[in-house]
Parts: sequence; structure tokens; C-alpha cells
Amino acid sequence: MANDPKSIHGPQHVSLSDEEGVKQILTTTVMTLWEAVNNLTRLRPTKRDRYRVAIFGSARAKPGTFVYEEVKRVAAALTDMGCDIVTGGGPGLMQAANEGATSTGRDTGSMGIRVDLPFEQEVNPFVEQAFEHKTFFSRLHHFVIASDAFVVVPGGIGTVLESMMIWQLLQVRHVDNVPLIFVGKMWKGMVDWARTSMLDPRLALASPEDFNIPRCLDTADEAITAVRELHAAWLGNRPKH
Repeated sequence: MANDPKSIHGPQHVSLSDEEGVKQILTTTVMTLWEAVNNLTRLRPTKRDRYRVAIFGSARAKPGTFVYEEVKRVAAALTDMGCDIVTGGGPGLMQAANEGATSTGRDTGSMGIRVDLPFEQEVNPFVEQAFEHKTFFSRLHHFVIASDAFVVVPGGIGTVLESMMIWQLLQVRHVDNVPLIFVGKMWKGMVDWARTSMLDPRLALASPEDFNIPRCLDTADEAITAVRELHAAWLGNRPKH
């Protein structure tokens, strides 16, 4: 019996009227698919010609506002130094970043990695290369494999989700040596709250070194300087041809 395929995999055919049998096949198949996906996610690009910076931020900020224009300026400066810009591809500060990249007139990568939402607009007009995902989970993984650094500008719940997931991946070392930069006073307040709350000696919920992962900056100029240093180091470590 141990070598009988039916004893391992079940009967060869299952009637649709067999509810439990159908559930078992669906569960097994989904888990097998997840195993295949998990295996594929081990793959990483061997090299990139340009440094890629993902910019996370609000979909609600309007063109002409201070934060919109500052994000646009940051993206333009990063593009001028030779970086590609990766965003969520939507409106608001995502659009500001893509617009800043294309405003330089350089031959650059301005990417948008979208998620299918019923209430959000289509990809913004400044995205040169667009991708669309059905789930936040696959989309976030795409960000991980596509980006060399993450810059988080002011945003809401979606931006918090994205940045916290990157922070957690760095914490558990599923992602290594990818800078996470928070720009704006709102993020410093959040990190300070987390540090105070999670390192409470009565119940420590994190390790002190976890709070060395994100770098908190106040201004756009500080962000430009930080990425310039990271980009220079990346260029210095590239294999010589």
C-alpha cells in the first residue's frame, strides 16, 4: 500500500459532488502554487546598469503643493545623478516622483508598479514602464526585487503598510543592505513612538538594533545628499568590465 499512488495522492478522479475531496484538491493545489512562487522569489538580478530608488508616498497630494513640488525636485535630482525612479504609479506623490524623473529630459527609467484598486485612477501619465498587480503582496515583492533603496515621503495608511513591510523584511534579513530612508517629521515621530513603546523594559517587543534600520531625515535636500552618497558607493562596488 505504501507504494500505491492512490494512498499518497488520493484517488485519480474526484467527483465535483464530493465536497471534501474537492476542498482537499484545491488546498493542496494552492499550497503547491505557493511553494512554486516562493521558490521563484529566490531569484535576484545579477546586475543593474542603473541604481533604482523606490519612492513611497501619498496618492492624495495635489500638484503645486509644497510636498508635491519637493518630491518632484528630489526625483529630478536623483535622475540627474543617474538613478531610475520606481513608484506605485498612481497620483499624488507617486506622480510627483515620476514627473520629476521625466522632467529632466534624460533617457531614464520612470517605473510604476500598480495594484488594482476600484477607486484609484489609472497609471499616472509620467510613468514610462508600468506593471500591474492584483494583490499588495505580489506588488510589494516586485518593489523589493526592483529597488536598490527606498525613500518614504509623507503618506497615509498605504505608505505606512509599504514602509513597515520593508522595515520588517530588513529586520528578519529577508532583504539585506537596502537603505530605508524616511523623509519628513511625521516619520521621525512614528519611529520615536515605536522605539519608546517597543523597547519598554517591562515588556521589550523589539531589539534596539531594529531601530537602526530606518534613517530619518527632515528635508528633501538631506534625502538628495543621502542618496547621492549611496549611489556613489554603489558605483564604486560595481564590477569593472
